[in-house]
Amino acid sequence: MEYGNNENKHEIRRDFLKKLAAAGSAALMTGQPQFVRATDDSAANPPAKADACILLWMAGGMAAPDTFDPKRYSPYKNGLEISSMLSTFPAIDTAVDNIKICEGLENIASVMDRATLIRSAVQPDLGSILHSRHQYHWHTGYVPPQTVACPHIGAWIAKVLGPRNPVIPAFINIGQRLEGVGEVEELKAFTTAGFFGSEFGPMNLPFPEEAAQSVRPPKGMDAERFSNRDKMFRRLLDKNPNRDLMSDYQQASMLRSFDNAYRLLSSKEREAFDISLEPKEVLAKYDTGRFGRGCLLARRLIEAGARFVEVTTEYVPFLYWDTHANGHETLAGLHKEMDSPIATLVRDLEERGLLDRTLIVLASEFSRDAIVEGRPGSTASDQATFKVDTVSEMKHYGLHRHFTGGTSVLMFGGGTKKGFLYGETAEERPLLAIKNPVSVMDMHATIMTAMGISPKTQYLVENRPFYVTEDGKGQAVAEVFA
Repeated sequence: MEYGNNENKHEIRRDFLKKLAAAGSAALMTGQPQFVRATDDSAANPPAKADACILLWMAGGMAAPDTFDPKRYSPYKNGLEISSMLSTFPAIDTAVDNIKICEGLENIASVMDRATLIRSAVQPDLGSILHSRHQYHWHTGYVPPQTVACPHIGAWIAKVLGPRNPVIPAFINIGQRLEGVGEVEELKAFTTAGFFGSEFGPMNLPFPEEAAQSVRPPKGMDAERFSNRDKMFRRLLDKNPNRDLMSDYQQASMLRSFDNAYRLLSSKEREAFDISLEPKEVLAKYDTGRFGRGCLLARRLIEAGARFVEVTTEYVPFLYWDTHANGHETLAGLHKEMDSPIATLVRDLEERGLLDRTLIVLASEFSRDAIVEGRPGSTASDQATFKVDTVSEMKHYGLHRHFTGGTSVLMFGGGTKKGFLYGETAEERPLLAIKNPVSVMDMHATIMTAMGISPKTQYLVENRPFYVTEDGKGQAVAEVFA
């Protein structure tokens, strides 16, 4: 068994962190971003097909051949050649005749007649294939490091469109801890509003079942005491010796974020954060784990007027979708955790008349393969923790390497077609996108177009144009819209 070079990986991450920290420091000096009005028809905002967006983030690298793009199935057996292993779950029928997905996703299969499935999303190797780099790229649209702190896609939507309900935060992030887990600083680097300011940043709710506590004053504190504490905090902030590190705009944005939080804490809308108010039979359909409860919280928040909600399975190195060992067994558990909640979310929004105007996007930073790292011809180092030719233990059975050549994205609502399949990957390795490849930039353009935001939208940041899609060049995939 040959182990990867962990010290080399740590050195790459350390270098990445230093550059991100430098970019973050530069961003603190940024004044107010200036919106640049469209100068041509192609930059004008398209008609909005959706009012809200839910991003279901499969953090860690969701293997498309073991989820939404099944290939030739190889059951487990000792002596199975790794080179012949494509899918470790058999394909099952769905509600759409020409679409099959993997066993274990039967509930999602039953709502595929409401879905658009893109099987040809692709990612660059970015020199070194690191989860943090690719997640930064997917969430911001920009390859790190940048000279300014790039806003998360949710912050863009919050800034351009504003809140749907002034009491409910426009951007809410559910399920990801930003303390106490690996690669925290890298995660914080893109879970931010960047140069837009604190008021457009995410409200972070790592544990959905505890969300209700996040919108209540501390236990034992009455309203008057809570109000006095808020006033005292503002006085302290005004005397903060480090405030010179922030522009007047950033300071004002921070104070507005406090105003927003204070307003929520004293509102009736805060009940939307309490999933215990759901009927037991409804909660049971979602309660497969933290991700499932996050889907329920997302539904309640969208109903209450949230603009953008991300629900993540959580990224922690070597856990969940980051399957460097025991891939098949890990994914079997993840199938159970995601299957019922996602299907129930779709049905619940549909029953409430919200699905047509809510765009649901299920995505991951890249796919996985048994033997190919990146894609053929890539110079990226192989980060698999073991390298064997044949399966001799269950931990070898699964797709362990990072694959950027063909990834699946699942979409519901928001003006997308129903029961529609777009793009294709090869049936045999390498499983590259061979029809209608969709880049991260064009995926962002598609999401923004659905939300009524031109992919060419730009702001001036330190007298430099900064676009919602890189250089304003993103092209929406028009074929996915009804």
